[in-house]
Amino acid sequence: MAMNPLVPNDPRVEHKYTTIEDDITYHYMLAKPEGKAAATVILLHGWPDLGLGWRFQVPKLLSLGLQVAIPDMLGYGRTSSPSSPLEYSMKKTSAHIAHIIREVTSEPVILGGHDWGAFLAWRTAMYHPSLICGVFTFCVPFFPPRPTVITLEQFVEELPDFRYQLQLASPTAETLAGRSEATLRGFLSSMFGGVTSDELPGFEVSIGLIGERLDKITSTPLMSTEILDHYVQEYSRNGLHGLMNWYRTMSINSEEELPLLANMSGFKFQMPGMIVMAGEDPALPPVMLDGQEMFFASGLKKEIIPGASHWALIHFPEESNKYIEEFVKDVLGK
Repeated sequence: MAMNPLVPNDPRVEHKYTTIEDDITYHYMLAKPEGKAAATVILLHGWPDLGLGWRFQVPKLLSLGLQVAIPDMLGYGRTSSPSSPLEYSMKKTSAHIAHIIREVTSEPVILGGHDWGAFLAWRTAMYHPSLICGVFTFCVPFFPPRPTVITLEQFVEELPDFRYQLQLASPTAETLAGRSEATLRGFLSSMFGGVTSDELPGFEVSIGLIGERLDKITSTPLMSTEILDHYVQEYSRNGLHGLMNWYRTMSINSEEELPLLANMSGFKFQMPGMIVMAGEDPALPPVMLDGQEMFFASGLKKEIIPGASHWALIHFPEESNKYIEEFVKDVLGK
């Protein structure tokens, strides 16, 4: 097994809050190693997750002498959950992450991300490159900015494996999952591999959430009861509207990113990168790694964890930690 993972109210982390704008506050966990930290790592979770989604990775990074900050992303947990999708754009949330980086260290950080957190990690490295000395992501490669404004519907036509995003962007998914504590618990369980007694899933990439099954899914093989209870508690704070807003930003992001295109000819990240893909991710297959080297001037490590689901960080924590440790040591020259 991997090192002892974080648990709710773990004494190894401090709970911090920072106000970024008058009405936006972020909660993040801060973990400090014994002695002086060699560097700082910022970890960004995806959907539907929390900062505790990195629970297997934080102890490993602490053992390497690194300080770690793990925010609950906008709309999640104890972080603010604004109602407008405009607040969830990559440009705005990148600025939020830059604020947190500056608050916890005066040195460039190593930035890690999973799922939506991975997409945001790449955008933060584009918008704020001076703050970052290395980027690693799980399950999501770099998607360059679009030359034109695109709708979610157009995006799904290009990549049909993302059809579920249409439901998540609509009011349907938050309504289905938010009907009761039982459906909320079933939603979270199903997203992390839980099924009904008849082995039926509560989520399919071709559909999204399957409402009639949610209250029949009560456990997940990837979460202990303690962890699942914590997720239900945290998700009950602000409901599900905020976290679904991440799926309502396709046109917003593509419009805001048009100015980036002026510098995109031959664009390459100047800091080293690593992308780890999961062998059994139905929406984000490893073939998406093809051609990613062209975006990196300082080299790109490409890894695949065979047999791993989308939740590779908790499904295969030892393998995930191995790749993270190797990358961190490469970046820091150890």
